[in-house]
Amino acid sequence: MIFRVLSSLLVLTVAAMAQDAPTITVRKGDRVSLAVTPIGGPSGPAVTKVLQNDLDLSGWFQLVPDARGSYAVGGTAAGGTLQGRVTDSSGATILSKSYSGGDRDVAHQFADDIVETITGNPGIATTKIAFVGTASGPKEIYLADYDGGSSRRLTSDRSISVAPSLGPGARNLAYTGYHEGYPDVYVIDVASGARQRVVKAPGTNSGAAISPDGGKMALTMSKDGNPEIYITGLRGGMARRLTRTRGVESSPTWSPNGGELIYSSDDGGSPQLYRIGAGGGSPQRLNSGFGYCTDPSWSPDGKKVAFTVRSGGGFSVAVMELGGGGARIVASGQNPVWGRNSRHLIYSSGSGLNLLDVQNGRTTTIVSGLGKVSEPTWSR
Repeated sequence: MIFRVLSSLLVLTVAAMAQDAPTITVRKGDRVSLAVTPIGGPSGPAVTKVLQNDLDLSGWFQLVPDARGSYAVGGTAAGGTLQGRVTDSSGATILSKSYSGGDRDVAHQFADDIVETITGNPGIATTKIAFVGTASGPKEIYLADYDGGSSRRLTSDRSISVAPSLGPGARNLAYTGYHEGYPDVYVIDVASGARQRVVKAPGTNSGAAISPDGGKMALTMSKDGNPEIYITGLRGGMARRLTRTRGVESSPTWSPNGGELIYSSDDGGSPQLYRIGAGGGSPQRLNSGFGYCTDPSWSPDGKKVAFTVRSGGGFSVAVMELGGGGARIVASGQNPVWGRNSRHLIYSSGSGLNLLDVQNGRTTTIVSGLGKVSEPTWSR
C-alpha cells in the first residue's frame, strides 16, 4: 500500500463548553492521547468495547491509560441510556450528553460526538454501509454499521441484486434488481423495508447513485439504444439524459453539492473518468495517469476522487486530488467509496470489505464470512 502523508500542519480546535477550552495543534498523522475509562452500569462493558473500537478506527486518537491522556472519556450505561462525559487534562468537562438506544447505537453516537468535539471533524461511527454478498447463494444486498457490525440481509430476491446506493442518513437505498427478469432500479425504504420499482424502461437500467439531497438519482440507461448517464427522481419520473457518446457510460458519483457528476466511459477506448455538470454540457476527461479507470467515488470535501484501476494484472484502489496532480494507488482491491469524513475508504477485496484510513495507511477488515462480498456503498 502506497500513500505519502503530507507534512503540513493540521490545527484541531476543541469545541468546548468552557470559554477557556484549549486549542491544540498536532502534525498531520499525529494522534491526540485519549483515555477511555470503562463505562459503568449493566451495559457498560458492551458499550465500552464498541466505543474503544470506534475511537481507535477514527484515526484521531491514541488510546492510553487514564493518567496519561490529554482527554478522558467515561460514563454510565443502563436501561438503553448512556450518560457520557469527556474531560480535559485539567478536569474540566468539555462534553456531557445523554444518549438513548441499543448498546452499539449509543456507543456510536458518543464516539462521533467525541471526534467532533475534540477534532472538529465529522465522525463515521453512526454511518451505515450496504454491499452485495452471496452467503445465501444469489447476490443479495446487505446492510450493516460502518464497522460491519449488526449486519442483516436487506433483499431476498433469490435472483441478482447488485449496485446498491445509500441515500443521506441511510433512509433510502437504490439498487439494480433482476427480480422481474430484467435489470430494473428499485428503491427500498430502509426503516420499513418497503420496496418500489422506480425505473423499468426497456433495456438496461443500472448503477443508480442517490444525490446528496436525497431527491434524485443518476444512473445508466440504454432506453435510447446506447448506455448513457441519465438523471431521474428518487421515485422515478421523467429521465433526463446527460451524455451522448458511442461508448458505455457507467458508475456516476455526485459532487458534494449535487452540481456535478464524475463517471466512467470507454468512449475513447479503455474506461476513463469524466466530469460533467448535473445540468448537462460538455464532459471533461480527468487525467489520472492510468489506462483503465472505473467505479469513481467523489469525496464529501469535494477535493478527491477514489476509483478502481487495473494494475499489474489485478485491480487496485487509487486516489486523485481534483485540484491537480496524478493519482496514487492506496490499496489492492476495487469498488472504493468514501466515508463522510473524507479520510476513510471502504473497498472490496476478494471475499470481504476493508476499511482504509487513507491518512495513515491502516487497513482493517470489517466484513467477511458472507460469501463473495463486493460493491460497498456508504451513507453520509
